[in-house]
Parts: sequence; C-alpha cells; structure tokens
Amino acid sequence: MKKIAIVGGGISGLTVAYALISKNPPSPPFAKGGDILYPPLKKGDRGGFLNEDLDITVLESDNRPGGKIWTDKVNGFLCEKGPNGFLDNKPKTLELCADLGIEPLRSNENAKKRYIFSQGKLNVLPESPLAFLKSDLISWHGKLRIFYDLIAPKGPEDETVADFVIRRLCKEALEKLIDPMCSGIFAGDPYKMSIRHCFPRIKEIEQEYGSLIRGMIKLQRAKKKTEAKKMRSYEDKNFSTSQPLNFSTSQAKVGPAPSGNLTSFYNGTQTITDALTEKLDGRVRIGVSVKGLEKEGDLYRLHTSEGIVYADIVVLATPAYASSEILRDFDKELSKNLSGISYPPVSVVCFGYKSEKILHPLNGFGFLIPHKEGKKILGTLWDSSIFPNRATEGHVLLRSMIGGAKSPELAMLEDNDLINTVFDELRPIVSLKTEPDMVRIYRWEKAIPQYDLRHGEKLRIIDDRLKSCPGLYLTGNAYRGIGMNDCIENGYKIADEIIKKCQ
Repeated sequence: MKKIAIVGGGISGLTVAYALISKNPPSPPFAKGGDILYPPLKKGDRGGFLNEDLDITVLESDNRPGGKIWTDKVNGFLCEKGPNGFLDNKPKTLELCADLGIEPLRSNENAKKRYIFSQGKLNVLPESPLAFLKSDLISWHGKLRIFYDLIAPKGPEDETVADFVIRRLCKEALEKLIDPMCSGIFAGDPYKMSIRHCFPRIKEIEQEYGSLIRGMIKLQRAKKKTEAKKMRSYEDKNFSTSQPLNFSTSQAKVGPAPSGNLTSFYNGTQTITDALTEKLDGRVRIGVSVKGLEKEGDLYRLHTSEGIVYADIVVLATPAYASSEILRDFDKELSKNLSGISYPPVSVVCFGYKSEKILHPLNGFGFLIPHKEGKKILGTLWDSSIFPNRATEGHVLLRSMIGGAKSPELAMLEDNDLINTVFDELRPIVSLKTEPDMVRIYRWEKAIPQYDLRHGEKLRIIDDRLKSCPGLYLTGNAYRGIGMNDCIENGYKIADEIIKKCQ
C-alpha cells in the first residue's frame, strides 16, 4: 500500500488524484462461497497495478476545494471569480469531462467577435488577413512594417515578448495587439514575459519556418490538405450524405496564437472541480494546511495543521509561493527558486445590469485595453453574451479585470474606490446610464504566475533538485502553462510518473 499525499485541492491536485484512481481500475472480483475475491495471479504474472494499492489523500488549506476555479451565484447572476473557461483545443480536458459525466458548453457566436479599445473607441479585432488590412486599428506604416517578418533573422533561444514582436513585426503591433493580449491572459508585462514560455507556439513557428507569415501560410495549406483527406475518407466509407460531418474545426485550427472555442459549463467552471471532488469520494480533506516537510527514512513527514501525516509520495499542487514555504526547511535552494515566481494582484469586478441600462450592443466577447491608452482597467468580458445562464432574461453581466503586473496597486483599492474606478472607465465605453444593479468584487492578492526571462532556468533548477528527492513532485500553473488545459494535462503526466514508479 503506497500512501500518497497531494497538497492543494485546486484543479491540478484534484486531477492528479482522479487520474491515479481512474487510470488503473482494480481487476474484476469473482464470488466463491459468498466471499468476494480477486483472480489469482499466474506464475510470473505481476497482475497489473491496482488502485487499491494507493492510499490517496488531498489536503486543501481552504474551506472548499477548487482553488481559483470558483463560481459565485448571486441574485440571478453567475459570476466567475477566476477563469471563465478553457479552450476546446486540447483533448485531455474534453476526455476528462466525458469521464466525469459532465457536458462542456461551448461559447456562442458572439465570442468570435472581440474588441480592442484604441483611440477612444472599440475596434473589432481582425479575424483574417483581409480584415486586418482593412482595419484602422494599425496604421498603414505598421501594416507594411509587419511584412519585414518575411526576411527578419531568427532570434535567440528566448527573449521577452516585447523584443520578439518589435523585432519581427513592429512596435505598433506590440502596443495595440500583443500588449492587451498579455494583460488579458497573464495580467502580465510583455517587456518582462518570456516568449518561449508564455507563447511557445509563436517561437516554434519562427524557429521552424523562419517567418511567422510564411509559417502561417504553410500551416494553413497543411490544414486544408488534412480536411480534404478527412472528407475523402468520409466519402469512401459511403456514409449517407444526410449524416452530419463531425470534423471539429477547433482541432483543425492552426496558428501561433491559442486556438479553439472558449468552453465552460452551464453552471460555471466550478462544475469540473465539484465533479472531481465527488468522484474522489471522501479523499479530499479541506481546512488542512501543510506547514513543512521532512524526510524520515523512505517516508515523507508532513507537518499539517491537524498533526503529522506520513506519505511515500508527496505531490505539491499548491502555488509556487505556498510550495516555497512548505519546502523552506526541506530544500532551501528549491524554496528560494520557487519564491522567485511572482504573482501580481488582480481584482475581478462584476456588474449586473438590466439590459436597457446599457446603450452599447453587447454583441461580442468583450474588449481589452492597451496599456498606452492610459486606462485603469485591463478589459471587460461580456459574460452574458458568451454563455447562457450568466444572467436572467433581460439582464447582462459585465466582468472587468483591474491590476496586474503593470498596475498592481489598482487591484488593492478600497471597495468604493474600486467600484467607482471601474464604473468611470466603463461608462463612456459601453454607454452605461446608471450605476449597476448588482456588484461583486473578487480580489486575488496573488493571481497569475509570471513566466519571465529566467523561467527556463527556474524550471531547470526545479527539475534538478527534484531528482535528489524521489517521490516528491511539483505541479500547477506556475511551471508549464497557466490555463485549465495545461493544469489538467500536467496533472495526468504526474499521475503517469507516479504509476510507473509504483509498478
């Protein structure tokens, strides 16, 4: 019997635990004389790894599991305190949803129309090369400068997002397109963010094709060939033409930026963490914090708020700063390295309105604001236009973000100041007539981990230190991807490593 302690009951820790108990179900029992027995092993047969061989406990310091995935239902509005969904371009998350018996909800057509606030107005983000050329979001000088990408030399192994974009495209593209995207996804500063770790696909395309434009063209051609091949295969099977084609366009998309449809659940993102917790069937202990870690022989000894817990294997699925504290006396170098991963504060401010109190048509995903515009909010999502059940009929829900790496102090404003700031910013942009009918503020003093230029070196140190600590694992969004998809995929990878170790 292997005892496994998973510290942290967010999406990462819950996924590791669920993957461990679901990947290797026990062999089917058979009855003999009223007793339930497992089939006897044949000589030389290891019999396979059974999940009965694992004693799994998830320790969560908060009074609820889920971490930053947190859905709040208030007065007919469904507010997301943290992420409002995931992209449907990674099969592992969709497979997990199927295993859990929960149905993903893809965003509607409104989500395809996104806006950038620039030069005092909302500008539709171009969705095609032709739309980009027609758009007045970027000047003609900036549009022409972008074609320098065709002859620009390859850059270093890593550089800041800002350096990469200015070198290959232009500063205007950075300020008006990439900067707001960095704020919207990472709440980050492109002048500090690592292109290799924040947008790895962009860097891969440069290295493989020598040009983003050339790479996009070749990838689009490959996409068309793949779709044509699927169509021929479909026709060769002589299926009835009345049958619907089931070619997922989200999976066929290619390009440097994250692709796919924004996906959530009818009752919010917390649906997935609630389902995981239910499947774990009592293995999640809430309100139990871990203060420190020691090695005692072959076992790890965890000092918790409820006493000592022994484990053969420990998975720290906590934020980097929390893992740093746990490891402070266990491995000072590893602890110091983890403490170097910064988390700027972000506040989420939800406004609920009757529809007639907003004059601007909310027919889109929402908008982001470039830093150079001098606004205080990072952007606003029109949640009720993206998914159903976010507001009752005749009402709308606006969710604004404020703070982040460039303006951390704004996230910590007093409640009234925060509400007034967001209202004053939104009023001219979407034509608010009155104050909101519903207000909710969700503060994250440490919100999203930042992948700076030293992130690759930090990961190398983490991996090296863990080699000398068999049975100790780190996972979560501080390392190799900040999104729900990344956390779930990395959680399954950790589970695979543990199962191999136990066999």
